[in-house]
Amino acid sequence: MDTGKIVIQIILIIGLAVPAIILVLPTKGARGLAIRRLTMLAALVVGIIAVIFPSLANAVANAVGVGRGADLLLYGLIIVFIGYGLSTSAHLRRVDRQISELTRELAIAEARPPAPSSTGVEER
Repeated sequence: MDTGKIVIQIILIIGLAVPAIILVLPTKGARGLAIRRLTMLAALVVGIIAVIFPSLANAVANAVGVGRGADLLLYGLIIVFIGYGLSTSAHLRRVDRQISELTRELAIAEARPPAPSSTGVEER
C-alpha cells in the first residue's frame, strides 16, 4: 500500500473520530461553545489560506497522498459537515430534553386538585 495513502487515511480517521469523541464527552455550555467557535474559526482560516495560496493546498495534498488540493479540501469539508451534523443533533436532543422537563414542571405547577364528588364517594 502507498504510504501517502496511509497518511491521508490516518488524518481522515482522526478527523472523523475527534468530533465523535467530543460529542460523547460531557461538556458544559461555555466550554462546548468555545470549542465550536474555535473549530469554525480554524476551518475558516484554512479555507482563506487555500483560496489565497492554491498551490499550497496542492502541495499539502500531494504530501499526504491526495492527488489534488481540491480533493483535500473536499475531504476536509466532509469532515466539517459530519462534525456539524453530529453537533447539531446532540444540541437538538439536549433542547428536546429541556423542553420535556420544563413541560412536566409546568404541568405539575399548574395542576389543580380533583373536584370533590357530589355523591361523597370517591370516583376512580
